[in-house]
Amino acid sequence: MTTPTTALKTPAPGSAGAGTGAPAGRPPRRGRSVSPRGHSGWTPWLYLLPALVLLAGLLVYPIYQLGLISFLEYTQAQVSGGEPTTFQGFGNYATLFNDSQFWQVLLATVLFAAACVVSTLFVGCALAVLLTRIRALPRLALMMAALGAWATPAITGSTVWVFLFDPDFGPVNKVLGLGDFSWTYGRYSAFALVLLEVLWCSFPFVMVTVYAGIRAIPTEVLEAASLDGASQWRIWRTIMAPMLKPILIVVTIQSIIWDFKVFTQIYVMTNGGGIAGQNLVLNVYAYQKAFASSQYSLGSAIGVVMLVILLAVTLVYLRLVRRQGEEL
Repeated sequence: MTTPTTALKTPAPGSAGAGTGAPAGRPPRRGRSVSPRGHSGWTPWLYLLPALVLLAGLLVYPIYQLGLISFLEYTQAQVSGGEPTTFQGFGNYATLFNDSQFWQVLLATVLFAAACVVSTLFVGCALAVLLTRIRALPRLALMMAALGAWATPAITGSTVWVFLFDPDFGPVNKVLGLGDFSWTYGRYSAFALVLLEVLWCSFPFVMVTVYAGIRAIPTEVLEAASLDGASQWRIWRTIMAPMLKPILIVVTIQSIIWDFKVFTQIYVMTNGGGIAGQNLVLNVYAYQKAFASSQYSLGSAIGVVMLVILLAVTLVYLRLVRRQGEEL
């Protein structure tokens, strides 16, 4: 008579608990993932190293030089070697912040950028919705026209717009019956003219991006809302806009950055900032201080202020994108 023995089950190689000492039915503890060569922590950085070196040369070093000059007394006398360069500390910033014109230009820049962003988003989103409701041939024509405006260099587009609104030879005044009205003479009319040009070359980005987002929305949702009797505005406000929120955040922040840095349109269309500087924005103001007045340290200080403002906007953008990514 044989005595039954208890068979010990040995885990198969590669199964949970094999060679780990973990109790049966309990998954083993996860250790630190290491590549076969032991470079798990450094491998991604090695791939990014060429791009980081390039960015350091093209971005970090110029920013360092910009900040350094903003703390020095650096004018034409120092550039030519006639006088030594001296350290001013925050003296250039104190001079800048005590200048009433700086605050006027800053306010004008913020208001102008806000008007450009709102106009660009409104026109871009409206045309994106229109693209979903027209036939293929008109949609292709609209897309080609918009991409043509987007691809036009800023200086070329600005020159064309100046000609179109010229008081003597421009066709716009003749069509509207405005005679020899000068759009660039008044402060607000000049800003309005530049705004139209910025809108013309900026709305295609918003239109194409939002249109791609709309096409990703399930058609069943939009058809159900239409069958329920919802108007187009209600469909946009209650369905499209919430679903397009991540895309709208991206285009809004990027439009803010682009429109806050407007230079070419203002400089070309208002001949360097308008009569007595009435159409100055921060970029043109910094250019005038640095190169027209040879006050390179003040121009650098304005550049640093703009960098800080745009960096704050960028950090808000990254935080919103990260939050949206966690929700999705």
